[in-house]
Amino acid sequence: MQIRTRRATRILTAALAAGVLILTAGCSGGLASGGGGASADSGPIKLGMLAPFSGSESAFGNYMKFGAQLAIDEINAKGGIDGRKLSLEVQDDACDATTAVAAANKLVTDGVVASVGGYCSGATLPTLPIFNEAKIPMVIPAANSNELVKQKLPGVFLINGTGTQQAAAAVKYAQKSGAKTVGAINDATAYSKDLATSFTEQAKAAGLTVSLDAVITPGENDYSAVATQLANAKPDLVYWTGYYQEGGLIDRQSADAGFTGTFLVGDGSVDAKFAEIAGKGYTAHVLGTFTQTPDMLKGADKWIADYKKLAGADPGPYSTQSYDAVNVVAAAMTSAKGTAFDGVVKALEGLKDFKTLAGPLTFMPDHTRSGGGFVIVSIDGATGKFVLKDDLQG
Repeated sequence: MQIRTRRATRILTAALAAGVLILTAGCSGGLASGGGGASADSGPIKLGMLAPFSGSESAFGNYMKFGAQLAIDEINAKGGIDGRKLSLEVQDDACDATTAVAAANKLVTDGVVASVGGYCSGATLPTLPIFNEAKIPMVIPAANSNELVKQKLPGVFLINGTGTQQAAAAVKYAQKSGAKTVGAINDATAYSKDLATSFTEQAKAAGLTVSLDAVITPGENDYSAVATQLANAKPDLVYWTGYYQEGGLIDRQSADAGFTGTFLVGDGSVDAKFAEIAGKGYTAHVLGTFTQTPDMLKGADKWIADYKKLAGADPGPYSTQSYDAVNVVAAAMTSAKGTAFDGVVKALEGLKDFKTLAGPLTFMPDHTRSGGGFVIVSIDGATGKFVLKDDLQG
């Protein structure tokens, strides 16, 4: 997924049961308080979430909120952590840096002891020093720009694969599909630029020719200039690393201009709205890099049913990562026997092959997820939804 001041970065029954067992077992003594909110030794353990609930990315806010809430409800149903229940404090960051800073300060004031939010990297980045100063660990479910990692803050951990890992998946598919020339288009925001740069650098290192490296201004209605530029450059594959609003337009306008190659999109564009914007007949050549969603995973029926019962709607992108983020934080607090920053950070660093919906999780020394888990998805012509095409294994 992933990091515009809009978005940065985007199992199963046995795994869920195992995760809950880890969270609820092995606690002894009182749960020591700590973290930014310095909560009392009784009462709910407050987790904070910043996500977009307004603006163009607002759909993702609910996906993340309900994913996190589902994990909290499951943990609480098992008795919570050392007898204390979890609660979720949600603030709208609108994928805007200024709004995010105010929202982060509100969560600190409200006494949260860990953050399980972060969708847009451009909005998440300025909140890092706020949570760090307040000694609040962050397990970020979606935002994944390398800029988040470059801050080298002790309490920042990424559930989603990084831009480097996502770009590697894009290059791998380009090679696998036989592409010789590639191109990249970004929208000059943190997440998008970072992903495009990583892709072009890795593509060149792999021996591919980069025939286009373009930048657009987000929020416009006409991208015919870059569409014509793309059609003239004629790469076998172009990687659009921005969001679906602009991506759908560029896809349609570049096809009209004569581009016939593969239009690969990053996780910021993997949404059914891409097909709506591009229009009928413009998505057969569109693929995406993404992490698997529940509908792509075997055995996820119960999880999906539980989510729908809670949310009244199907899960979407980053609902599973947010679910995982809560379970990861809760497991760390259980291991640390408290919410104190240093103890939770040490416990997060010590997680090895922790069972999550996205598969076993181990944090690397830089606090990124080992591997990345990115796959190739395509658009279902009937529904407009992205579905699994290639897991890039083998």
